[in-house]
Amino acid sequence: MKSQVVTILIAEDDLDDRQMTTEALQAARLANDLHFVDDGQDLLDYLRGEGRHAGESSPRPTLILLDLNMPRMDGREALAAIKSDPDLRQIPIVVLTTSTADADVCRSYDLGVNSYITKPVTFSGLVDAMTSMGRYWFELVQLPASPAA
Repeated sequence: MKSQVVTILIAEDDLDDRQMTTEALQAARLANDLHFVDDGQDLLDYLRGEGRHAGESSPRPTLILLDLNMPRMDGREALAAIKSDPDLRQIPIVVLTTSTADADVCRSYDLGVNSYITKPVTFSGLVDAMTSMGRYWFELVQLPASPAA
């Protein structure tokens, strides 16, 4: 991996999925700066420094991992809001969800998602997915520089 701080923001409401994703990212050596939000509204609040994140100096994520099915505001609504915001739309978003429905895949890409990953059912499968994702996003792809704070 390039020697950079990788900030991953994970929008996931299920505590067990959070823990498993954290452990998989650690096994893939990508867990150096993880942040979590509970739902789509909390995600937007984090990115905009509003709500419970007001006054925080939260780091801009290098990558967002987004679950689709969350309370209050789901991942589809949050994705649409982020990709329509000129200040946020360059942040890469990877949907990481259990849904294999073609309608969810197509809609996510229509809304501007950068990648769509169906959560593997085993921990080793999740580690493999996180390792591959890390290689792609942080070794191969040229990402835009973060705007000055």
